[in-house]
Amino acid sequence: MRYTFAIAAAFAGLLLSGAAQAADHQVQMLNKGEKGAMVFQPDFIVAAPGDTVTFVPTDKGHDAESIKDMIPEGAQPFKGKMNEQITVTLDKEGVYGVKCTPHYAMGMVALIVVGKPTNLEQAKTVKQAGKAKKVFEGLFAQVPAN
Repeated sequence: MRYTFAIAAAFAGLLLSGAAQAADHQVQMLNKGEKGAMVFQPDFIVAAPGDTVTFVPTDKGHDAESIKDMIPEGAQPFKGKMNEQITVTLDKEGVYGVKCTPHYAMGMVALIVVGKPTNLEQAKTVKQAGKAKKVFEGLFAQVPAN
């Protein structure tokens, strides 16, 4: 009986420790998705500090790059290679703007909110190219209030 309890307690501890581990959010880079042509899917991600986001080149011709002045202070900018998967660890709270370099003006952008959106107002002031401006307006509208 004691052994059964010890095994059950150990198993419960493993389950709880697994729940505390960082999550990996998968984002597909697509020529055509639910929201149209040239999209990240999903294009709005809510994450916790320490989570990772993996950008998967489901279709060829895409990359993922952080947008200058649209990442939290102290966060590392990132730039993936064309047609290659990139995994980014998000350890600073705030919003992260992401673009596909060749399809940026076509609106292929994403917004990641990590914890509290500490730099939201700053990110909103960044000038956007082409359709990216309209897409970001919709993404900013999804950010939860502090």
